[in-house]
Amino acid sequence: MSVLALLLALLLERGLTHLFHLRELRWLDGYFDRAARVFGDGTGYLKLAGALLAMLLPVLPVAAIEWLLGSHAFGLPQLGLAVIVLLFSFGPRDLREEIDDYVAALERGDRDAAASRATELLEADAASRGAGVREAVEDAVFVQANNRIFGVIFWFVLLGAAGAWLFRISDLMRRRAAFEAERRGSVAPAGTAPVLLHGLLAWIPARLAAFSYALAGSFEDAIGNWRIAVDQAAERLLDRTEDLLARVGRGSLGPSLAALPPESLDAATARGAWRIVSRAGWIWLTAIALLVLAGSLA
Repeated sequence: MSVLALLLALLLERGLTHLFHLRELRWLDGYFDRAARVFGDGTGYLKLAGALLAMLLPVLPVAAIEWLLGSHAFGLPQLGLAVIVLLFSFGPRDLREEIDDYVAALERGDRDAAASRATELLEADAASRGAGVREAVEDAVFVQANNRIFGVIFWFVLLGAAGAWLFRISDLMRRRAAFEAERRGSVAPAGTAPVLLHGLLAWIPARLAAFSYALAGSFEDAIGNWRIAVDQAAERLLDRTEDLLARVGRGSLGPSLAALPPESLDAATARGAWRIVSRAGWIWLTAIALLVLAGSLA
């Protein structure tokens, strides 16, 4: 059922791009802001508990509905719920569409539009990794793929629709905290409870995603960069995770760009990063299908 729900959600997503603005869930911003005022900065036990409670409250209705539906009517209502929750959990925006818009702007020579599209892709932590926009966009594609796709899939397979929604809520809380910090002109809140909790939820899927990047591209270069990421690990959990994703993704893609002329590298890098992510997605779906099949035969 999980494989079918994932396939249906991914197929429907391709045809519902005009509704993606609904996935930004702006109506939750006020709730996140009020919660942030309560637990504040820092990662003490009480603040972590408060942030965790704030994350769980929007998830409880989904968990309750999923439990009530159970396996009634051959599980079809539960399947429908899973597809709807997944459609809202992938995102908030479509990564492939953002990359296509960025590349299209580059190819028509519209640097202002390309810079605007790059800003939509980048977060401060991703931009700080590269020496320029090309490197920052490349890193952001690999990092955001985990935030928007692989983390959602992992927690969906593990905990069902409630798990996918939990991961989306944690990412939305983290993004909202970063947005508010930037709006106030302060440093992004890397040491706050929502960032730490999202880092915990992202830790396992990020490493599975990194391994799938290695399988999807140059395995030797990707694993070499993985060792470098471990040796040069950042202090904070989420920073270490995102650095690992960026380095491994960069290594998996690097050899395929070596022979390209410099003037085509910006577009080719963004396209190539998405190609690695897309291949990794098929690797995930195949692995999940095999696990489900093995479980049904056991």
